[in-house]
Amino acid sequence: MPSDPSLSLIVLRVADIESAVEFYSAIGLAFEREKHGTGPEHFSTALGDAVFELYPASERFPVSTSRIGFAVASIDTVLASLRKMSGEVLTEPKQTQWGLRAVVADPDGHRVELIQKQQHSV
Repeated sequence: MPSDPSLSLIVLRVADIESAVEFYSAIGLAFEREKHGTGPEHFSTALGDAVFELYPASERFPVSTSRIGFAVASIDTVLASLRKMSGEVLTEPKQTQWGLRAVVADPDGHRVELIQKQQHSV
């Protein structure tokens, strides 16, 4: 019997790759610059078993609307970093069934959900 599928790759096409790298770095991602063969230069980071990549948009691969989410240690810290760079907060932090949640927009308008990681008592 085959194993359950798991997420291995997310690619976002962005209009301004440097602004996108700055935005996602403020969330806490650490990117490496990559280029494979004749493909475009892009940025990549590992997220557990998955890879998250930012590619420049092109006529063939334009910016599209997407929604992604990240679990972060502190929503307040991330939002403070994003606000310093004029990031758009779409939904202020609110307690939900999944934990403390906020939604922001990246420079291309992709909606990015932030969930604060649960603190476990010992």
